[in-house]
Formats: sequence, structure tokens, C-alpha cells
Amino acid sequence: MANAELSKIIIMVSTTFLFVFLIIPFIKNVALHVGAVDIPNERKVHKKPMPRLGGLGIFLGFLLGYMLYGRTSSIMNSILIGSFIIVLTGVVDDIKPLKASTKFISQLVAACIVVFYGNIIMKDISAFGFYINFGIFAYPISIFFILGCINCINLIDGLDGLAGGISSIYFLTIGIIAAIQGKFSLDCVLTFVMLGSTLGFLVHNFNPASIFMGDSGSMFLGFMIAVIALLGFKNVTMTSLIIPLLILAIPILDTLFAIVRRLLKGESISTPDKFHIHHQLLKRNFSQRTTVLIIYAIDLLFAAASIIYFLKDRVLGYIIYGILLLIVILAVVKTDVVFEHNKKENLFEKIIKKTKKNK
Repeated sequence: MANAELSKIIIMVSTTFLFVFLIIPFIKNVALHVGAVDIPNERKVHKKPMPRLGGLGIFLGFLLGYMLYGRTSSIMNSILIGSFIIVLTGVVDDIKPLKASTKFISQLVAACIVVFYGNIIMKDISAFGFYINFGIFAYPISIFFILGCINCINLIDGLDGLAGGISSIYFLTIGIIAAIQGKFSLDCVLTFVMLGSTLGFLVHNFNPASIFMGDSGSMFLGFMIAVIALLGFKNVTMTSLIIPLLILAIPILDTLFAIVRRLLKGESISTPDKFHIHHQLLKRNFSQRTTVLIIYAIDLLFAAASIIYFLKDRVLGYIIYGILLLIVILAVVKTDVVFEHNKKENLFEKIIKKTKKNK
């Protein structure tokens, strides 16, 4: 990468970082004034009321970055409209909680605008000598991908700095890969603008946090992660498809575990609980900060493996992926992330007692 491009990247990240860092204290006051406050309950980890709307600061940083470094186009217009719908819905929800169905409709509308108006879609994939053209199915697949990313980040947002940190790792990794490729297209600009904005917020959100991002932040970050990934899916290969998914391994796995866990219990998949990956670490008596740092470390390993894999050292990449897979399997076996061991044991004990009683 040329020195001029590197300087521009540093300026983009620094500008949006400083802007968001400085504006967040004002947003805290706004959140308190309008009642956008997260009240503690038995399901939540924090112990005192916390202002939300931190996502509004990230969004404003994104807008500043676009105005300074972006270019007008139908693609960019669709991203702006979609992100505005997502953030507006999140802001309303942060003030007065909305129904899950209402938020889903908002997410769906935003995804459709990006896919149909911006034509940001996953058209085809080529890998291992095979070529798959999704044809008309490219549209529903792309919409599903966007909705999935939005809700993955939304679900993982349970501890100070967790969603913001994972998103920052994603943006940083994609930015490094873009720099290695020597490309400076729209997805690259959005990546570094979002990296600076998210890091600027993370200063205020890392434990002990003074503000939460709220749904306005988690949904917006998920939306932008999906958009950047889809923009990078031009001339898609299996590598460019897998890398974004592996960088988001923790939130994706956490979402899948939550769905399986709730289905096994006969609950709705949108039912909130305290069995997410971060909750399991907290149960092992790790502090909030240590728990978040552990998840950061695992996510960074996935990111490092992705970069190594991209650099064609696939053997080492596979080795790291294999180690991480073993860690995930061990976590599933040793924790209650999929099913509750204690309840399972209690049920077994009840069956034994009932059998003895009948005898």
C-alpha cells in the first residue's frame, strides 16, 4: 500500500475516533434527558441504571466519515437510508422498548432497501473448481445474511465493551486484508470509518462503562458489518465468503447456541435468557473485564487465522481453526450454553427416586 493511502486511512480512523470520543458525553446527557436508560433486572449484569443511545454517536461518526471521505452513489444512498431506518428504530427502542416483530420489520425494510435499491447482493460463489450462481435466490440469501448479522451483534451485546470490541476486531481485520490487497474501494472506506467510530465509542463503553450502545448501536453495527461483507463479495471466492463469517465466529456461534437451547426448552427463539457465552464465563467467577478480554482473545485468534489463511499459508490457518474448534466443543460440553447440566442431572435423580419408590 502506498504511503498516501496509508496516511488517508490513519486520518479517516483518527478523525472519526476523535469525533465520537468527544460527542459521547453530550449523548449521555441526551439519553438521560429523554429517558433512554437501561434499568437493571435479574437477567442483566449491570447493577445501576445506565444511559443508552451510544449507537447514535457511532452513527454520527459514520455520517461524518461519509461526508468527508465518501462519494455519492445509488449504493451509498441505499446504505444511508437503510442505516437511518435501523438507527431510528434502535433509538425509539432505547427510549421505549418496541415489540420484537416491530424491530424485525424495520430490519427487513432496511435490508430490502440495500438489496433491491442498492443492488448489494451475493450473486455467486466460485471455489474448488466449482461455480454457483444464485440467480434469483441471490436476493433472499442476501436479505437473510443482513438480518443474521444484525441479530448476531444484537444478541452478543450483553457486557461492557463486548459488541463494540468484536465489531472493532472485524473492521480492523477486514481493513488489514483490504490493505494487503491494495484496494481502496467503498467497502474499504466504510471499514475504516466504522473502525474509528466504534473505537471512539468503546473508550466510554469498556468496563466500567459509562454508557451502553443500546439497540441503536448493536443493530447498526450488525447492519454495517453485513453491508461491508456483501460489498466485498464482488467476484466471490470461498475465501472471501468464509473470512467475514469466521471473524464473527463468537457472535454467530452464540446465536446458534441460543436458538438450539431455546428450541430444546420449547421456548421462542427470541426469549431472553442468561445462558450466552459471556454468561457462562461469568459463572466461572471471571470478572466482566476478564470475560470480555477472553472473548476478544478468541475472536482475535479467528481473525489472525483468517489473515494467515488469506496470505496463502493455509496449513497454519487450518491448524489455528482446528484449535479454536476444539475450544468451542470443550465450551459446549463443559458449560450450559446449549443445555443446563444441573437440570439434566436433577431430572435424572428424580427418575431414580421415583423408580426406587415404585419398587
